[in-house]
Amino acid sequence: MKTAIPSLVLAGAMLLCAAPAAATDKAAPWGQATLTEMIYAPQKAVYDVAVSSKDELEGVIDRVSYLNNLYQANPFDSSIVVVLHGDEIPMFAIRNLGKYRELMERARSLTQAGPIEFRMCVVAARARGYKPEDIHGFVRMVPMADAEIIRLQQEDDYAYMR
Repeated sequence: MKTAIPSLVLAGAMLLCAAPAAATDKAAPWGQATLTEMIYAPQKAVYDVAVSSKDELEGVIDRVSYLNNLYQANPFDSSIVVVLHGDEIPMFAIRNLGKYRELMERARSLTQAGPIEFRMCVVAARARGYKPEDIHGFVRMVPMADAEIIRLQQEDDYAYMR
């Protein structure tokens, strides 16, 4: 027991001395991240989109736009296809233009400014009461989202993005 007491005192003293350093390490115990600069070669990507809110769709459009910028909107070596098949479908309906005008103008501008396409599943649109003629003209209708995503990956070497 006599040897345990000096050990406890020593351990306590060490903790007291280390306390200021530990307090500063709590904020960033593993240090801070560093930015690695990269240049990305243009690629082909297909986004599998089934979102349920305007904010989520805006997030997808932000990501697609940023990727397009990284690829320098290269129409020869890059292609970005956004396949729509979820609750975002009504946002692309002509009758909802008043409610989603700004978002639709942004989506449409991406199709004009670079190698970005929006494709919509006709099955999912029909399930929500929409026909091809109910959807904005910058959107291309495809027979089935899953089949389109598989085709783009298998036949055209697109990378899958969710």
